[in-house]
Amino acid sequence: MRKLLNARETLVDDMVWGFVAAWPGLVARGRHPRLVRRAVAKDGAKPRLLIGNGSGHEPIAMGFVGEGMLDGNVVGDVFAAPSPDLILEGLRELDAPGGTLLLISRHEGDVINGMEAVMMAQEEGLSVAPFWMYDDVSSAAPDRMEDRRGAAGTLFCYKILGAAAEEGLPLPDLVSLGEEVRAASRTLGAALGPGVSPLTGRPMFDLPEGEAFVGMGVHGEPGVARRPLTTARDLVGFMVGTLLADRAFRGREAAVIVNGAGGTTMMELLTVFGEAAAALRAHGIEPVAPVIGPLSTTQEMAGVSISLLEVTPEMLRLWRAPQATPLFPQVRG
Repeated sequence: MRKLLNARETLVDDMVWGFVAAWPGLVARGRHPRLVRRAVAKDGAKPRLLIGNGSGHEPIAMGFVGEGMLDGNVVGDVFAAPSPDLILEGLRELDAPGGTLLLISRHEGDVINGMEAVMMAQEEGLSVAPFWMYDDVSSAAPDRMEDRRGAAGTLFCYKILGAAAEEGLPLPDLVSLGEEVRAASRTLGAALGPGVSPLTGRPMFDLPEGEAFVGMGVHGEPGVARRPLTTARDLVGFMVGTLLADRAFRGREAAVIVNGAGGTTMMELLTVFGEAAAALRAHGIEPVAPVIGPLSTTQEMAGVSISLLEVTPEMLRLWRAPQATPLFPQVRG
């Protein structure tokens, strides 16, 4: 498959350049060209949120830098975590009296490099706290929650913690809130077809026609089951049932993210949400404040993930709070 690129050696820097050129009032490049930060920093007494992640999954995460969400994003190479030194550069630039929360989506490279950067920053006297995010029910059993991968449900952490930090919630309380959000979040994905790596030009995995791979990760990591691809109702019913079996939702409301993997149309995503809403209501759970669209992608991979958050009133208020980022939708409903 052909892609509109200049050269493999410059594709990430070309993308970042185009991004900051498109929204100069919202975002800017940091002192290091791979750091995207808010164009106007928040009050230094308020905690900052930084994340480092591999590129190729846009709009996550640099598209969500801005007022009410992330203060900065360290952009790594394609599907590769940024180095500890590069993350440290971001922590230095964002350093402020309110401290910095480093969000780490739980993938091996992100954890290793992120934690090394935190240790180096703390040795320099910077006020930094790490926060691991994980939500993918397919990647580990419930008794090994901390081994689960980060998936699209980490966006609940981005948005809710971003809104709380904007209001000035202190760093230790921000970590506690994050732990509550993480514990109440669940995600399950299904792949229908591979994306093509911009580095190799080849599909990232093989999947027979007429099958869905349930639980596949964002880099093509193995899923848990292959299912015949029949109807959206059949697949979504299975996915919602799996999510609810993993967490017994005690509340009567769940915030919902229906995330497209990059090659899934809005027609399909809206159909998925409709089926997910019906399945949730059949279990006595009301879907609220949905976000629907391609948010965490793997190039043009065909597929979808469903994320649920068992919301408290405070979580729901922060999830709905206004934000000003280039590419995160306003939460309504």
